[in-house]
Amino acid sequence: MADEELLALAERLQGVCLGRHLRIAVAESCTGGLVASTITEVPGSSGYFQGGIVSYADGAKIALLDVPPATVAAHGAVSAQVARAMAVGARTRLDADLAASVTGVAGPDGGSPEKPVGLTYVGLADGGSVEVRRFAWSGDRASNRRESVRAVLEWLVERAEAPAAGDAGARTAGAGG
Repeated sequence: MADEELLALAERLQGVCLGRHLRIAVAESCTGGLVASTITEVPGSSGYFQGGIVSYADGAKIALLDVPPATVAAHGAVSAQVARAMAVGARTRLDADLAASVTGVAGPDGGSPEKPVGLTYVGLADGGSVEVRRFAWSGDRASNRRESVRAVLEWLVERAEAPAAGDAGARTAGAGG
């Protein structure tokens, strides 16, 4: 179960998205479905949440999110390039106005000097752009995953509240009637 801070973010996201008629999707790797779980802890989330894809393995990122194999080969699964492709894939596959992605090294193993434990990339795609933010968490596995969920939810709220997101919502609302 999500903690109170994360639930409050999910509730805020829901209020904004329902009010602006925005559809949200997520693509998760290191968080293993925790973002989607937190969003769906809030009753009524089906009114805006299209779904989530947990793509832990590279093959799942390629097959389920259309991440180009060459991107994974060139940059690795934990990279800005893969986070960007995951967000675009989730937005397209799940027919969302906004989609976020998260890929990282949660720990305690799997890190390297180039990609240490705690390195995380969060992507966000909307109709006009795709952006990525880089984070370097310093906690244990549970803490790193929680901080990644928080980062995704905070950015979704920030983008959903932005005027450009409202334009996408107005388009979506008008299309349905």
